[in-house]
Amino acid sequence: MKSLEEIRKDIDRIDNELVGLLKERMDCAKEVGYYKKEYSIPVLNVERENEVLKKVETLGGEYGNYTRMMYSNIMSLSRALQYNIIGSGKPIRDILSNATHDLRYTDIKAGYQGIKGANSHEAALKLFGESDLIPYKTFSDVFNAVDSGEITYGILPVENSNAGSVSEVYDLILKHRFYIVKAIDLNIRHYLCSIKQADFTDIETVCSHPQALTQCKKYIGSHGFTTSVKANTAIAARDVSNEKSLKLAAVCTKKAAEEYGLKILDENIQDNDFNTTRFIVISKQLCITDDANKISLCFSLPHVTGSLYATLSRFNSVGLNLTKIESRPIRGREFEYLFYLDFTGNVSSKETADLISQLSEELLEFSFLGNYSETE
Repeated sequence: MKSLEEIRKDIDRIDNELVGLLKERMDCAKEVGYYKKEYSIPVLNVERENEVLKKVETLGGEYGNYTRMMYSNIMSLSRALQYNIIGSGKPIRDILSNATHDLRYTDIKAGYQGIKGANSHEAALKLFGESDLIPYKTFSDVFNAVDSGEITYGILPVENSNAGSVSEVYDLILKHRFYIVKAIDLNIRHYLCSIKQADFTDIETVCSHPQALTQCKKYIGSHGFTTSVKANTAIAARDVSNEKSLKLAAVCTKKAAEEYGLKILDENIQDNDFNTTRFIVISKQLCITDDANKISLCFSLPHVTGSLYATLSRFNSVGLNLTKIESRPIRGREFEYLFYLDFTGNVSSKETADLISQLSEELLEFSFLGNYSETE
């Protein structure tokens, strides 16, 4: 048996040979790129790539899967090289070049789901201050109002650090493909509130939005409360105020309690103190501010083995950090999905803009959803 040092020497020798061969292969890929540019041939040739992948998998023998994975990455990098030679993604580049660079905070209308005192209302106040804020009954109503031009911006929750994604909002994002122009992380604190005549020992039922109830599940269970679902936390507070029952309390914000004249029976009742909800601002007009630090895309993929891995590896190859991936089934198409993706970056970076342009040509149903700043 060889010693570890001898084996490592063999590995170093093989690596030197592999790097040399890889450089030769990339030189060939570059020549192919110039040929495709000369004769207006598309960069991506799925049939050719599948042929190569099948061949190397067979040649790899017991390491066939590893060989296929390695060559999938090599061909992905080869395509990127060819795109840089040919140029890519003109429609996406035109969209980026036509973006505005300043969010409007005056003489605008912004909408949110819920009523005064809801977390969405608080997020809207933090974002737009005393602008004309309009409440809507449903998330869909907010999207429709943006679509019709009734409001300039819509403020929507997309994710909570404890309860997870707001699936309905992601479905609407993927349906409408509006731009995301801003995001904010709102620290959520839940309060147990009831009418002024009530005491803690009177309470039997608590009502709130399903996510708020989920975020306080341990607290609610430990006190044996039954639950009642409301459209949002502020509506829960309003209904408790109107029903005037000593046995009923709302899980709501402090602002909602103040808004509807309720007494706080207990505070910070969420199960986890690190409880944050991420809100986004949607618009029909793309705006990319100078401090933009996050990018969102959506796309679908062919239903073949390794397609998602091959796509995600492209981000790693240029050093981009993925922060969110959400998949939603495509209605009427069995086992096919739309993917929503967040990653850190700014399109002012050539490598980032090039990658987005390349993906826009390769991926199905591709949409650039925005490059925006996310703040706390």
